[in-house]
Amino acid sequence: MVTAGWPGVRPEWSREINVPSTSDADAPGTVRRWHLLDNGAELARLGLTPAGTLLCVHGNPTWSYLWRTLLAAGSDPAHPWRVVAVDQLDMGYSERTGTFRRLADRINDLGDLTDALSLDGPVVTVGHDWGGAISLGWALAHPQQLTGVVLTNTAVHQPSGSEIPPALRLALHPAVHKWGTTTSDTFLRVTHSLAHPTLPADVRGAYMAPYRGADRRAGVGNFVADIPVDASHPSFPALTGVAEGLRGVTVPALMLWGPRDPIFSDRYLKDLTGRLPHAEVHRFEGAGHLVAEDRDIASPVFQWLVSQPDVSKIGCPEEEATTTTGGRGQQNAAAPAPPAFRPLWDLLGGQAAGPAGADTAVAEMAPDGTVARSLNWQQLDRNILDLAAGLRAAGVGRGSRVSLMVPPGVDLTVALYACVRLGAVVVVADAGLGTKGLSRAVKGATPDFLIGIDKALAAASVLGWPGRRISVRALPAVRRRMLGVETSLNALARSGAGRSQGQLTDSVDPDAPAAVLFTSGSTGPAKGVLYTHRQLAAMRDTVAETFGIRAGARLVAGFAPFALLGPALGAVSVTPAMDVTAPRTLTASALADAAAAINATVVFASPAALRNVLATREGLSAAGQRALDGIELLLSAGAPVPEPLLAEVQRLLPRAALHTPYGMTEALPVTDISLEQIQAADVEAAAGTVPGAGNGVCVGWPVHGARVAVIPLAADGTAPGCHPVIEAGVTGEILVSAPHVKEAYDRLWLIQRESSSLPGWHRTGDVGHFDAAGRLWVEGRLAHVVTAPGAVVTPVGAEQAIERLDGVRLAALAGVGPAGTQAVVAVVETVPPARRAGPAEPQLAGPVRSTARKAGVDVSAVLVVPAQPTDIRHNAKIDRTRLSRWASRVLAGGRPGKP
Repeated sequence: MVTAGWPGVRPEWSREINVPSTSDADAPGTVRRWHLLDNGAELARLGLTPAGTLLCVHGNPTWSYLWRTLLAAGSDPAHPWRVVAVDQLDMGYSERTGTFRRLADRINDLGDLTDALSLDGPVVTVGHDWGGAISLGWALAHPQQLTGVVLTNTAVHQPSGSEIPPALRLALHPAVHKWGTTTSDTFLRVTHSLAHPTLPADVRGAYMAPYRGADRRAGVGNFVADIPVDASHPSFPALTGVAEGLRGVTVPALMLWGPRDPIFSDRYLKDLTGRLPHAEVHRFEGAGHLVAEDRDIASPVFQWLVSQPDVSKIGCPEEEATTTTGGRGQQNAAAPAPPAFRPLWDLLGGQAAGPAGADTAVAEMAPDGTVARSLNWQQLDRNILDLAAGLRAAGVGRGSRVSLMVPPGVDLTVALYACVRLGAVVVVADAGLGTKGLSRAVKGATPDFLIGIDKALAAASVLGWPGRRISVRALPAVRRRMLGVETSLNALARSGAGRSQGQLTDSVDPDAPAAVLFTSGSTGPAKGVLYTHRQLAAMRDTVAETFGIRAGARLVAGFAPFALLGPALGAVSVTPAMDVTAPRTLTASALADAAAAINATVVFASPAALRNVLATREGLSAAGQRALDGIELLLSAGAPVPEPLLAEVQRLLPRAALHTPYGMTEALPVTDISLEQIQAADVEAAAGTVPGAGNGVCVGWPVHGARVAVIPLAADGTAPGCHPVIEAGVTGEILVSAPHVKEAYDRLWLIQRESSSLPGWHRTGDVGHFDAAGRLWVEGRLAHVVTAPGAVVTPVGAEQAIERLDGVRLAALAGVGPAGTQAVVAVVETVPPARRAGPAEPQLAGPVRSTARKAGVDVSAVLVVPAQPTDIRHNAKIDRTRLSRWASRVLAGGRPGKP
């Protein structure tokens, strides 16, 4: 067999074998010729003993070439595995049999082959497309050899209420089928076009090579014809047997998925995870049907293989993940014993039944400064119970995923608490992600139900978001049919009012999933973060203990997470009049109106919101100022909060203690510090009286129940170690351990594995250091570290220094050039804004360079932009990766355009 035209394939892998057939499609005594790619001989030549065998089965219209990266990885002496990648009969370079082979025949054929190979365990099956169903059929028939299952973009069952994908319907159409799949090579070309990025010409040629000529493509057409579109199809029983048998498979499983697939979309992944709930899942955003071409799947497959219990584990040994002594003593204190579990809604019933029952519990403001809607504690408790009963009758139950596309306020509060009381999993992806990001998040979470306002339901209809649709308000019949809406929250609450009494209990599995909350998307595609009921309750308790927020507190929530935590804390919460997708739309008057409505004592707002509050304070009335004078605590997080900004806020809120907790969607909060403590830290940093103070944003000490440490940075800007430390002055990736840290990233196994590679710790992806007083200083993101010649540069310290210059609003450092030799570029947003982006004028560039140099950073170029590219949710996190690409283009002589 000539392999020269197969890039990435070693000649010794290619082999043929004659196999006696026991298939009903063949006459007795028939022997079939199979082609394989098999690295077994190579392993033997190298003297390597494989840990097991990967049995790889391609789909239609590919061949064993699909698995070439697994073959190469399996030959690595560090983790040798035999990889047997088959060409199914009538496909690739195997024999053209002249028979029509159905699913049951192909499963049987694969068993004949493994018998001929004397293939024994341990065997891990790997399948793609219809090779997934065939490999699983083999797995069910060979339980003694089977030790694992790997699946990539495949299906075993057509989800109820949905048709087969349009592309397959077209390929099956009598007028198209034979010409599209056999007479011409259209089906192959269309399949190859699904690669993202486009396949290189030589790779595309290798995929086409076995199918040149209609006589070589009969198997392609037969594969398509064997798709069981309904129960009358001859292969339907065989596929159903595989689908149902899968529920009994208990061996480890891994699913690697390309969601950008017009054939096997996320709905098929959802069906598979329902049948294999223990499977590890990773969705490669941007990848499609040919996920093995779009992304490196060999690395995750072998990482997964060696992480299984029966094979030596990689990563950091558990006993090595200990904190080095140093810094503030409380860091090394053993974590306190967790308190008895109280569900998130624990305080609601008590508030409703107690003396505060008739007092306001939750409110939302209208643009004219009046209260648009409100509920007292009794009403809130009753509305939650009624809606929960109605949702249960509609089919929402334990484990159901419910996407909440509702702005913060009364409706969202009632819907969220009703869902968690039922044991459903709420999916919260806010509109701040933008249409593209929001659509990607919702589709990836595959909700069973979608509760939304009219605008969200219209988007769901146009963009194909999954889930049975429930409107917030009752809609006209025509509109309801147009949007595919089944019912409304109002109707469900009415239907539940008569049967909520006694039907709901406070019993919930503390370790069951409760919520999927999406990150802001400021450092890549937004990630779903899975929380259990225990972790949400721990978040509530941490906030209460750290900030002293008790039942009866009155909270203005300019940030959605705290609006939802309010009832759990027993605190009155009000949502100010603002666009929740743009925090910078919060005005001073809107903040004051909200504070006055409930006599607020606490405010939570992002730095971007605070900037606009200060910018609009001239319009504040005397009554508004009196309302703000009553604020006792302000919390601001989401991005670094400069001390000058806080000092201005202090003048607006003269009685408030200003705190800037540091945290993230995965763990909120992690540390805390007050304005006075920030000012003291800055003085000590300037004076040099506290070792390690300076070069970053001081975010204070760990919050109640949390431990924080760092993994030191290496010379290449990574944090590869296994030993967390808290030694003063050591810069590294920040780690956190706390009861309220997330359970996992949702269907992002690779990212979860990386974030939890040190047992008991979450790797935040931020970098920072401790000073001798035990305070944490954040220096930026690990992904934004610049590796200059002979130096690793973290951005935040120099950025803050530059932002103190007159005429500078925001600054960001970015690296340009190859890793290890990068030039540091400062990108500045000025006041007033620059008319166009490009190189800075000398009168600005000079001070920026000298200021950065005093902060220990040599800046090679200074560029200006009218506005920094920031995330939508916080309007504060600068996309430095995007700036780096833009700066590279500008410095290479390209048109500046918009970063």
